[in-house]
Amino acid sequence: MSQAIRNLEPSALWNRFADLNSVPRPSKKEERIRAWVMQHCEQQGLDVERDEVGNVLVRKAATAGMEDRATVILQSHLDMVCQKNADTAFDFDTEGIRMYVDESGDWVRAEGTTLGADNGIGAATMLAVLESTDIAHPALECLFTIDEETGMTGALELRKNWLKGTVLLNLDTEDDREIGIGCAGGVDLSFTARYDADTPVALNGIRLVVNGGSGGHSGMDIHKGIANANKVLVRLIRELSKGAAVEIAALDGGGLRNAIPREAAAVLAVDRSADQCRAELAELASHIATEYAFTDPNLKIVFEAVEQPSAVMPCDFAERLLMALDTCPNGLDRMSPDIPGLVQTSNNLARIDVKNGRVEILCLTRSSVDSEKDDFARRIAAGFELAGLETEADGSYPGWAPNASSHTVDMLAELYEKRFGEKPLILSCHAGLECGILGNRYPGLDMASIGPNITGAHSPDEKVQISSVLKFWGWFVEALAHIPVEKKSTASA
Repeated sequence: MSQAIRNLEPSALWNRFADLNSVPRPSKKEERIRAWVMQHCEQQGLDVERDEVGNVLVRKAATAGMEDRATVILQSHLDMVCQKNADTAFDFDTEGIRMYVDESGDWVRAEGTTLGADNGIGAATMLAVLESTDIAHPALECLFTIDEETGMTGALELRKNWLKGTVLLNLDTEDDREIGIGCAGGVDLSFTARYDADTPVALNGIRLVVNGGSGGHSGMDIHKGIANANKVLVRLIRELSKGAAVEIAALDGGGLRNAIPREAAAVLAVDRSADQCRAELAELASHIATEYAFTDPNLKIVFEAVEQPSAVMPCDFAERLLMALDTCPNGLDRMSPDIPGLVQTSNNLARIDVKNGRVEILCLTRSSVDSEKDDFARRIAAGFELAGLETEADGSYPGWAPNASSHTVDMLAELYEKRFGEKPLILSCHAGLECGILGNRYPGLDMASIGPNITGAHSPDEKVQISSVLKFWGWFVEALAHIPVEKKSTASA
Protein backbone atom coordinates (compact mmCIF):
# COMPACT_ATOMS: atom_id res chain seq x y z
CA MET A 1 0.00 0.00 0.00
CA SER A 2 1.54 3.28 -1.10
CA GLN A 3 1.90 5.85 1.66
CA ALA A 4 1.30 8.41 -1.08
CA ILE A 5 -2.41 7.51 -1.00
CA ARG A 6 -2.68 8.35 2.70
CA ASN A 7 -1.06 11.76 2.10
CA LEU A 8 -3.79 12.86 -0.34
CA GLU A 9 -6.53 15.34 0.52
CA PRO A 10 -9.10 15.11 1.99
CA SER A 11 -6.95 13.12 4.38
CA ALA A 12 -9.69 11.38 6.35
CA LEU A 13 -11.41 10.08 3.23
CA TRP A 14 -8.23 8.77 1.59
CA ASN A 15 -7.02 7.15 4.80
CA ARG A 16 -10.30 5.32 5.25
CA PHE A 17 -10.15 4.23 1.60
CA ALA A 18 -6.67 2.87 2.19
CA ASP A 19 -7.95 1.05 5.27
CA LEU A 20 -10.84 -0.48 3.32
CA ASN A 21 -8.54 -1.60 0.52
CA SER A 22 -6.22 -3.31 2.98
CA VAL A 23 -9.00 -5.78 3.83
CA PRO A 24 -10.18 -8.36 1.23
CA ARG A 25 -13.82 -7.65 0.32
CA PRO A 26 -15.09 -9.74 -2.61
CA SER A 27 -18.84 -9.93 -3.07
CA LYS A 28 -20.42 -12.54 -0.80
CA LYS A 29 -17.24 -12.58 1.32
CA GLU A 30 -17.70 -9.36 3.28
CA GLU A 31 -17.20 -10.88 6.75
CA ARG A 32 -13.77 -9.31 7.30
CA ILE A 33 -14.57 -5.85 5.97
CA ARG A 34 -17.88 -5.80 7.87
CA ALA A 35 -16.06 -6.67 11.11
CA TRP A 36 -13.48 -3.96 10.46
CA VAL A 37 -16.14 -1.28 9.78
CA MET A 38 -18.14 -2.21 12.87
CA GLN A 39 -15.09 -2.21 15.13
CA HIS A 40 -13.80 1.08 13.70
CA CYS A 41 -17.16 2.81 14.24
CA GLU A 42 -17.64 1.36 17.72
CA GLN A 43 -14.25 2.79 18.65
CA GLN A 44 -15.64 6.21 17.66
CA GLY A 45 -18.43 5.73 20.20
CA LEU A 46 -21.08 5.42 17.50
CA ASP A 47 -24.28 3.37 17.52
CA VAL A 48 -23.56 0.32 15.33
CA GLU A 49 -26.01 -2.40 14.28
CA ARG A 50 -25.97 -5.34 11.87
CA ASP A 51 -29.06 -6.90 10.30
CA GLU A 52 -29.75 -10.55 9.56
CA VAL A 53 -28.25 -10.57 6.04
CA GLY A 54 -25.08 -8.69 7.05
CA ASN A 55 -25.73 -5.01 6.29
CA VAL A 56 -24.27 -2.52 8.77
CA LEU A 57 -26.08 0.60 9.99
CA VAL A 58 -24.18 3.30 11.90
CA ARG A 59 -26.07 6.18 13.50
CA LYS A 60 -24.60 9.54 14.46
CA ALA A 61 -26.45 12.35 16.20
CA ALA A 62 -26.85 15.77 14.57
CA THR A 63 -24.25 18.43 15.27
CA ALA A 64 -25.22 21.44 17.37
CA GLY A 65 -27.87 23.56 15.66
CA MET A 66 -28.82 20.83 13.13
CA GLU A 67 -31.11 18.81 15.40
CA ASP A 68 -34.30 19.92 13.62
CA ARG A 69 -33.07 18.92 10.15
CA ALA A 70 -34.26 15.83 8.28
CA THR A 71 -32.34 12.67 9.11
CA VAL A 72 -30.12 11.70 6.19
CA ILE A 73 -29.36 8.15 5.12
CA LEU A 74 -25.92 7.85 3.50
CA GLN A 75 -25.55 4.61 1.56
CA SER A 76 -22.69 2.71 -0.11
CA HIS A 77 -21.85 -0.96 -0.59
CA LEU A 78 -18.90 -2.75 1.01
CA ASP A 79 -18.15 -5.35 -1.67
CA MET A 80 -16.07 -4.82 -4.79
CA VAL A 81 -15.74 -6.42 -8.22
CA CYS A 82 -12.69 -8.69 -8.31
CA GLN A 83 -11.06 -8.72 -11.74
CA LYS A 84 -7.38 -9.00 -12.64
CA ASN A 85 -5.21 -9.23 -15.70
CA ALA A 86 -4.23 -12.76 -16.72
CA ASP A 87 -0.55 -12.06 -16.05
CA THR A 88 -1.17 -10.58 -12.57
CA ALA A 89 -0.54 -12.85 -9.59
CA PHE A 90 -3.10 -11.79 -6.99
CA ASP A 91 -5.53 -13.47 -4.57
CA PHE A 92 -8.59 -11.31 -3.81
CA ASP A 93 -9.50 -13.59 -0.90
CA THR A 94 -6.29 -12.95 1.03
CA GLU A 95 -4.58 -9.79 -0.27
CA GLY A 96 -5.23 -6.07 0.04
CA ILE A 97 -5.37 -3.97 -3.14
CA ARG A 98 -1.98 -2.64 -4.27
CA MET A 99 -2.65 1.03 -5.00
CA TYR A 100 -0.50 3.74 -6.50
CA VAL A 101 -0.72 7.28 -7.88
CA ASP A 102 -0.07 7.07 -11.63
CA GLU A 103 2.36 9.16 -13.63
CA SER A 104 -0.20 11.92 -14.21
CA GLY A 105 -0.27 12.62 -10.47
CA ASP A 106 -4.07 12.90 -10.57
CA TRP A 107 -5.31 9.30 -10.65
CA VAL A 108 -5.16 6.42 -8.18
CA ARG A 109 -4.96 2.96 -9.75
CA ALA A 110 -4.24 -0.63 -8.74
CA GLU A 111 -1.46 -2.93 -9.91
CA GLY A 112 -3.16 -5.18 -12.45
CA THR A 113 -6.49 -5.48 -10.62
CA THR A 114 -9.70 -3.64 -10.02
CA LEU A 115 -9.21 -0.78 -7.57
CA GLY A 116 -12.39 -1.01 -5.51
CA ALA A 117 -13.13 2.71 -5.81
CA ASP A 118 -16.54 1.35 -6.78
CA ASN A 119 -17.83 1.69 -4.07
CA GLY A 120 -14.93 2.02 -1.62
CA ILE A 121 -14.72 5.78 -2.17
CA GLY A 122 -18.38 6.11 -1.15
CA ALA A 123 -17.87 3.96 1.94
CA ALA A 124 -14.74 5.93 2.85
CA THR A 125 -16.70 9.18 2.52
CA MET A 126 -19.23 7.91 5.03
CA LEU A 127 -16.52 6.79 7.46
CA ALA A 128 -14.81 10.18 7.20
CA VAL A 129 -18.04 12.01 8.11
CA LEU A 130 -18.78 9.60 10.94
CA GLU A 131 -15.43 10.30 12.61
CA SER A 132 -15.44 14.04 11.92
CA THR A 133 -15.72 16.68 14.65
CA ASP A 134 -15.91 19.79 12.47
CA ILE A 135 -18.50 18.96 9.77
CA ALA A 136 -22.02 20.32 10.26
CA HIS A 137 -24.63 17.67 9.56
CA PRO A 138 -28.10 16.50 10.58
CA ALA A 139 -28.67 13.14 12.25
CA LEU A 140 -27.06 10.49 10.04
CA GLU A 141 -27.84 6.87 9.29
CA CYS A 142 -24.91 5.39 7.39
CA LEU A 143 -25.96 2.18 5.64
CA PHE A 144 -23.17 -0.11 4.43
CA THR A 145 -24.78 -2.80 2.26
CA ILE A 146 -23.31 -6.13 1.18
CA ASP A 147 -23.29 -8.05 -2.12
CA GLU A 148 -24.33 -5.19 -4.36
CA GLU A 149 -22.18 -6.33 -7.24
CA THR A 150 -23.43 -9.91 -7.59
CA GLY A 151 -27.04 -9.91 -6.50
CA MET A 152 -28.14 -6.78 -4.60
CA THR A 153 -28.70 -9.18 -1.71
CA GLY A 154 -28.05 -6.58 0.98
CA ALA A 155 -30.63 -4.14 -0.34
CA LEU A 156 -33.17 -6.84 -1.23
CA GLU A 157 -33.03 -8.41 2.23
CA LEU A 158 -32.56 -5.23 4.26
CA ARG A 159 -34.17 -5.39 7.71
CA LYS A 160 -37.65 -3.90 7.79
CA ASN A 161 -38.45 -0.81 9.88
CA TRP A 162 -34.73 -0.18 10.36
CA LEU A 163 -34.22 3.17 8.64
CA LYS A 164 -35.84 6.33 10.00
CA GLY A 165 -34.39 8.93 7.62
CA THR A 166 -36.36 10.68 4.89
CA VAL A 167 -33.49 11.77 2.63
CA LEU A 168 -31.13 9.23 1.04
CA LEU A 169 -27.80 10.08 -0.59
CA ASN A 170 -26.35 7.14 -2.48
CA LEU A 171 -22.60 7.65 -3.05
CA ASP A 172 -22.15 5.24 -5.99
CA THR A 173 -22.20 7.59 -9.00
CA GLU A 174 -18.97 7.75 -11.03
CA ASP A 175 -19.02 11.21 -12.63
CA ASP A 176 -18.62 14.34 -10.52
CA ARG A 177 -20.77 16.38 -12.90
CA GLU A 178 -23.79 14.16 -12.41
CA ILE A 179 -26.69 13.88 -10.01
CA GLY A 180 -28.26 10.47 -10.40
CA ILE A 181 -32.04 10.37 -10.22
CA GLY A 182 -32.81 6.92 -11.65
CA CYS A 183 -31.30 3.61 -12.72
CA ALA A 184 -32.04 0.36 -14.49
CA GLY A 185 -33.37 -2.81 -12.95
CA GLY A 186 -31.88 -6.18 -13.76
CA VAL A 187 -32.23 -9.95 -13.69
CA ASP A 188 -29.62 -12.72 -13.59
CA LEU A 189 -30.16 -15.37 -16.27
CA SER A 190 -28.48 -18.78 -16.00
CA PHE A 191 -28.60 -21.49 -18.67
CA THR A 192 -27.37 -24.98 -17.88
CA ALA A 193 -27.17 -28.44 -19.46
CA ARG A 194 -25.49 -31.80 -19.04
CA TYR A 195 -24.02 -33.92 -21.81
CA ASP A 196 -22.38 -37.32 -22.18
CA ALA A 197 -18.89 -36.76 -23.55
CA ASP A 198 -17.66 -38.41 -26.74
CA THR A 199 -14.19 -39.58 -27.72
CA PRO A 200 -12.70 -37.11 -30.20
CA VAL A 201 -12.31 -38.05 -33.85
CA ALA A 202 -9.87 -35.26 -34.71
CA LEU A 203 -6.30 -35.94 -33.62
CA ASN A 204 -4.88 -32.48 -32.98
CA GLY A 205 -5.54 -30.42 -29.86
CA ILE A 206 -5.44 -26.63 -29.95
CA ARG A 207 -6.16 -23.88 -27.45
CA LEU A 208 -7.79 -20.80 -28.93
CA VAL A 209 -7.52 -17.69 -26.74
CA VAL A 210 -9.08 -14.24 -27.01
CA ASN A 211 -7.57 -11.76 -24.56
CA GLY A 212 -6.60 -8.12 -24.13
CA GLY A 213 -10.16 -6.85 -24.37
CA SER A 214 -10.88 -3.54 -22.67
CA GLY A 215 -13.72 -4.91 -20.54
CA GLY A 216 -15.74 -2.56 -18.38
CA HIS A 217 -18.99 -2.12 -16.48
CA SER A 218 -21.81 -4.10 -18.08
CA GLY A 219 -24.21 -1.25 -17.34
CA MET A 220 -22.29 2.00 -17.67
CA ASP A 221 -20.11 0.83 -20.59
CA ILE A 222 -22.50 -1.50 -22.42
CA HIS A 223 -23.31 1.05 -25.14
CA LYS A 224 -19.67 1.70 -26.08
CA GLY A 225 -19.30 -1.23 -28.47
CA ILE A 226 -16.53 -2.86 -26.40
CA ALA A 227 -15.61 -6.36 -27.56
CA ASN A 228 -17.20 -9.21 -25.63
CA ALA A 229 -14.48 -11.89 -25.63
CA ASN A 230 -17.12 -14.63 -25.40
CA LYS A 231 -18.81 -13.48 -28.59
CA VAL A 232 -15.49 -13.13 -30.40
CA LEU A 233 -14.47 -16.66 -29.37
CA VAL A 234 -17.73 -18.17 -30.61
CA ARG A 235 -17.39 -16.30 -33.90
CA LEU A 236 -13.92 -17.76 -34.42
CA ILE A 237 -14.96 -21.32 -33.58
CA ARG A 238 -17.94 -21.21 -35.92
CA GLU A 239 -15.73 -19.97 -38.74
CA LEU A 240 -13.14 -22.64 -37.98
CA SER A 241 -15.79 -25.38 -38.11
CA LYS A 242 -16.99 -24.57 -41.62
CA GLY A 243 -16.53 -27.75 -43.65
CA ALA A 244 -14.02 -29.27 -41.20
CA ALA A 245 -13.96 -31.28 -37.99
CA VAL A 246 -13.90 -29.11 -34.88
CA GLU A 247 -14.84 -30.66 -31.55
CA ILE A 248 -15.25 -28.76 -28.28
CA ALA A 249 -13.50 -30.07 -25.19
CA ALA A 250 -13.84 -26.94 -23.03
CA LEU A 251 -14.94 -23.30 -23.14
CA ASP A 252 -13.97 -20.80 -20.45
CA GLY A 253 -14.86 -17.17 -20.96
CA GLY A 254 -15.68 -14.10 -18.91
CA GLY A 255 -16.32 -13.97 -15.19
CA LEU A 256 -18.73 -11.77 -13.28
CA ARG A 257 -22.14 -10.90 -14.66
CA ASN A 258 -21.57 -7.16 -14.28
CA ALA A 259 -18.24 -7.11 -16.15
CA ILE A 260 -17.89 -7.15 -19.93
CA PRO A 261 -15.73 -10.24 -20.67
CA ARG A 262 -12.13 -9.39 -21.53
CA GLU A 263 -10.81 -12.94 -21.98
CA ALA A 264 -12.14 -16.27 -23.27
CA ALA A 265 -10.51 -19.56 -24.26
CA ALA A 266 -11.46 -22.84 -25.92
CA VAL A 267 -9.78 -26.24 -26.00
CA LEU A 268 -10.65 -27.94 -29.29
CA ALA A 269 -9.92 -31.13 -31.17
CA VAL A 270 -9.30 -30.31 -34.84
CA ASP A 271 -8.15 -32.06 -37.99
CA ARG A 272 -5.29 -29.64 -38.67
CA SER A 273 -2.45 -28.01 -36.77
CA ALA A 274 -2.54 -24.84 -34.70
CA ASP A 275 -0.46 -23.10 -37.38
CA GLN A 276 -2.96 -24.14 -40.06
CA CYS A 277 -5.83 -22.88 -37.93
CA ARG A 278 -4.03 -19.58 -37.42
CA ALA A 279 -3.46 -19.18 -41.15
CA GLU A 280 -7.03 -20.17 -41.96
CA LEU A 281 -8.44 -17.50 -39.64
CA ALA A 282 -5.85 -14.81 -40.31
CA GLU A 283 -8.20 -12.76 -42.47
CA LEU A 284 -11.04 -12.97 -39.93
CA ALA A 285 -8.68 -12.10 -37.08
CA SER A 286 -7.55 -9.06 -39.04
CA HIS A 287 -11.17 -7.99 -39.58
CA ILE A 288 -11.92 -8.39 -35.87
CA ALA A 289 -8.86 -6.32 -34.93
CA THR A 290 -10.03 -3.58 -37.29
CA GLU A 291 -13.60 -3.67 -35.97
CA TYR A 292 -12.38 -3.16 -32.40
CA ALA A 293 -9.32 -1.02 -33.07
CA PHE A 294 -10.82 1.97 -31.26
CA THR A 295 -12.58 0.30 -28.34
CA ASP A 296 -10.18 -2.62 -27.77
CA PRO A 297 -6.73 -1.71 -29.18
CA ASN A 298 -5.01 -4.52 -27.26
CA LEU A 299 -7.36 -7.33 -28.30
CA LYS A 300 -5.41 -10.46 -29.26
CA ILE A 301 -6.24 -13.86 -30.76
CA VAL A 302 -3.81 -16.68 -30.00
CA PHE A 303 -3.60 -20.28 -31.28
CA GLU A 304 -1.41 -22.81 -29.53
CA ALA A 305 -0.97 -26.57 -29.77
CA VAL A 306 -2.02 -28.74 -26.81
CA GLU A 307 -2.45 -32.44 -26.24
CA GLN A 308 -5.39 -34.12 -27.92
CA PRO A 309 -8.38 -33.80 -25.55
CA SER A 310 -9.58 -37.06 -24.04
CA ALA A 311 -13.27 -36.13 -24.25
CA VAL A 312 -15.38 -33.71 -26.29
CA MET A 313 -18.96 -32.51 -26.50
CA PRO A 314 -21.19 -34.44 -28.93
CA CYS A 315 -21.08 -32.66 -32.29
CA ASP A 316 -24.83 -32.14 -32.68
CA PHE A 317 -25.17 -30.57 -29.22
CA ALA A 318 -22.03 -28.49 -29.77
CA GLU A 319 -23.48 -27.07 -32.97
CA ARG A 320 -26.75 -26.13 -31.24
CA LEU A 321 -24.87 -24.53 -28.35
CA LEU A 322 -22.64 -22.49 -30.66
CA MET A 323 -25.68 -21.25 -32.59
CA ALA A 324 -27.42 -20.25 -29.37
CA LEU A 325 -24.33 -18.38 -28.18
CA ASP A 326 -23.88 -16.74 -31.59
CA THR A 327 -27.47 -15.49 -31.68
CA CYS A 328 -27.64 -14.50 -27.99
CA PRO A 329 -28.25 -10.72 -27.86
CA ASN A 330 -25.32 -8.89 -26.35
CA GLY A 331 -24.84 -5.21 -25.66
CA LEU A 332 -27.32 -2.45 -26.36
CA ASP A 333 -30.86 -3.54 -27.23
CA ARG A 334 -32.80 -0.29 -26.99
CA MET A 335 -32.17 3.35 -26.17
CA SER A 336 -34.70 5.27 -24.12
CA PRO A 337 -37.23 6.96 -26.41
CA ASP A 338 -37.88 9.79 -23.94
CA ILE A 339 -34.55 10.39 -22.14
CA PRO A 340 -31.80 11.38 -24.62
CA GLY A 341 -28.61 9.34 -24.35
CA LEU A 342 -29.95 6.81 -21.83
CA VAL A 343 -29.60 3.10 -22.53
CA GLN A 344 -32.96 1.56 -21.75
CA THR A 345 -32.36 -2.18 -22.25
CA SER A 346 -29.24 -4.35 -22.65
CA ASN A 347 -27.76 -7.79 -22.07
CA ASN A 348 -24.27 -8.94 -21.14
CA LEU A 349 -23.23 -12.47 -22.17
CA ALA A 350 -21.03 -12.60 -19.11
CA ARG A 351 -19.83 -16.15 -18.61
CA ILE A 352 -19.37 -19.37 -20.61
CA ASP A 353 -18.19 -22.44 -18.72
CA VAL A 354 -18.09 -25.78 -20.52
CA LYS A 355 -16.20 -28.72 -19.07
CA ASN A 356 -16.62 -32.26 -17.72
CA GLY A 357 -20.05 -32.83 -19.20
CA ARG A 358 -21.59 -29.59 -17.91
CA VAL A 359 -22.55 -26.31 -19.58
CA GLU A 360 -23.23 -23.05 -17.71
CA ILE A 361 -24.01 -19.74 -19.41
CA LEU A 362 -24.55 -16.56 -17.36
CA CYS A 363 -26.13 -13.29 -18.51
CA LEU A 364 -27.15 -10.04 -16.82
CA THR A 365 -30.16 -8.41 -18.47
CA ARG A 366 -30.94 -4.80 -17.58
CA SER A 367 -33.73 -2.35 -18.35
CA SER A 368 -35.22 0.77 -16.84
CA VAL A 369 -38.64 -0.60 -17.87
CA ASP A 370 -39.49 -3.73 -15.88
CA SER A 371 -41.91 -5.15 -18.45
CA GLU A 372 -39.33 -4.72 -21.21
CA LYS A 373 -36.67 -6.37 -19.03
CA ASP A 374 -38.90 -9.39 -18.52
CA ASP A 375 -39.74 -9.66 -22.23
CA PHE A 376 -36.07 -9.35 -23.26
CA ALA A 377 -35.10 -12.04 -20.75
CA ARG A 378 -37.76 -14.33 -22.22
CA ARG A 379 -36.43 -13.80 -25.75
CA ILE A 380 -32.84 -14.48 -24.67
CA ALA A 381 -33.94 -17.66 -22.92
CA ALA A 382 -35.80 -18.91 -26.01
CA GLY A 383 -32.58 -19.36 -27.99
CA PHE A 384 -30.89 -21.38 -25.27
CA GLU A 385 -33.98 -23.48 -24.60
CA LEU A 386 -34.16 -24.39 -28.31
CA ALA A 387 -30.57 -25.63 -27.94
CA GLY A 388 -31.60 -27.85 -25.04
CA LEU A 389 -30.50 -25.79 -22.05
CA GLU A 390 -32.56 -25.08 -18.94
CA THR A 391 -33.27 -21.52 -17.81
CA GLU A 392 -33.16 -20.03 -14.33
CA ALA A 393 -34.00 -16.37 -13.70
CA ASP A 394 -32.85 -15.10 -10.31
CA GLY A 395 -32.04 -11.94 -8.40
CA SER A 396 -34.49 -9.70 -10.22
CA TYR A 397 -34.48 -6.17 -8.86
CA PRO A 398 -36.50 -3.09 -9.84
CA GLY A 399 -35.30 0.07 -11.47
CA TRP A 400 -35.33 3.46 -9.78
CA ALA A 401 -37.92 5.77 -11.33
CA PRO A 402 -36.92 9.47 -11.35
CA ASN A 403 -38.73 11.83 -8.99
CA ALA A 404 -39.36 15.07 -10.87
CA SER A 405 -40.18 16.95 -7.66
CA SER A 406 -37.18 15.93 -5.54
CA HIS A 407 -36.16 18.69 -3.13
CA THR A 408 -32.85 16.93 -2.52
CA VAL A 409 -31.97 16.98 -6.22
CA ASP A 410 -32.93 20.66 -6.45
CA MET A 411 -30.72 21.48 -3.45
CA LEU A 412 -27.73 19.54 -4.83
CA ALA A 413 -28.10 21.17 -8.23
CA GLU A 414 -28.28 24.68 -6.77
CA LEU A 415 -25.18 24.14 -4.63
CA TYR A 416 -23.28 22.63 -7.56
CA GLU A 417 -24.02 25.59 -9.82
CA LYS A 418 -22.96 28.09 -7.13
CA ARG A 419 -19.72 26.23 -6.36
CA PHE A 420 -18.59 25.39 -9.88
CA GLY A 421 -20.26 27.95 -12.13
CA GLU A 422 -22.12 25.46 -14.29
CA LYS A 423 -25.23 23.33 -14.12
CA PRO A 424 -24.81 19.66 -13.20
CA LEU A 425 -26.08 16.84 -15.36
CA ILE A 426 -29.28 15.45 -13.83
CA LEU A 427 -29.90 12.03 -15.30
CA SER A 428 -30.71 8.37 -14.97
CA CYS A 429 -28.07 5.71 -15.57
CA HIS A 430 -28.03 2.16 -16.88
CA ALA A 431 -26.17 0.77 -13.88
CA GLY A 432 -27.97 -1.07 -11.11
CA LEU A 433 -27.94 1.23 -8.09
CA GLU A 434 -29.58 0.08 -4.87
CA CYS A 435 -31.89 3.11 -4.76
CA GLY A 436 -34.70 1.38 -6.63
CA ILE A 437 -34.79 -1.46 -4.12
CA LEU A 438 -34.46 0.86 -1.11
CA GLY A 439 -37.16 3.12 -2.46
CA ASN A 440 -39.52 0.16 -2.81
CA ARG A 441 -38.84 -0.96 0.76
CA TYR A 442 -39.09 2.57 2.15
CA PRO A 443 -41.64 4.50 0.03
CA GLY A 444 -41.35 8.25 0.26
CA LEU A 445 -37.56 8.51 0.47
CA ASP A 446 -36.20 11.56 -1.33
CA MET A 447 -33.16 10.10 -3.10
CA ALA A 448 -30.18 11.21 -5.18
CA SER A 449 -26.83 9.67 -6.11
CA ILE A 450 -23.48 11.48 -6.39
CA GLY A 451 -19.79 10.62 -6.47
CA PRO A 452 -16.36 11.51 -7.94
CA ASN A 453 -14.89 10.54 -11.31
CA ILE A 454 -14.19 6.81 -11.54
CA THR A 455 -13.39 5.24 -14.90
CA GLY A 456 -12.87 1.63 -15.96
CA ALA A 457 -14.99 0.23 -13.12
CA HIS A 458 -15.27 -3.58 -13.08
CA SER A 459 -11.98 -3.93 -14.97
CA PRO A 460 -8.27 -3.72 -14.07
CA ASP A 461 -8.27 -0.30 -15.75
CA GLU A 462 -10.36 1.12 -12.90
CA LYS A 463 -9.06 4.41 -11.52
CA VAL A 464 -10.33 7.32 -9.43
CA GLN A 465 -9.39 10.96 -9.98
CA ILE A 466 -7.73 12.68 -7.03
CA SER A 467 -8.82 16.22 -7.92
CA SER A 468 -12.38 14.99 -8.49
CA VAL A 469 -12.53 13.38 -5.03
CA LEU A 470 -11.61 16.74 -3.51
CA LYS A 471 -14.26 18.46 -5.64
CA PHE A 472 -16.90 15.91 -4.69
CA TRP A 473 -16.01 16.08 -0.98
CA GLY A 474 -16.49 19.85 -0.78
CA TRP A 475 -19.86 19.67 -2.54
CA PHE A 476 -20.99 16.74 -0.39
CA VAL A 477 -20.03 18.41 2.91
CA GLU A 478 -21.81 21.61 1.92
CA ALA A 479 -24.91 19.59 1.00
CA LEU A 480 -25.04 18.07 4.50
CA ALA A 481 -25.16 21.58 5.96
CA HIS A 482 -28.11 22.48 3.69
CA ILE A 483 -30.44 19.61 4.52
CA PRO A 484 -33.84 21.20 5.23
CA VAL A 485 -35.86 21.13 8.44
CA GLU A 486 -37.62 17.81 9.02
CA LYS A 487 -41.20 17.61 7.75
CA LYS A 488 -43.91 15.92 9.75
CA SER A 489 -44.31 12.91 7.40
CA THR A 490 -41.71 10.12 7.49
CA ALA A 491 -40.76 7.21 5.30
CA SER A 492 -42.25 3.88 6.26
CA ALA A 493 -41.01 0.35 5.69
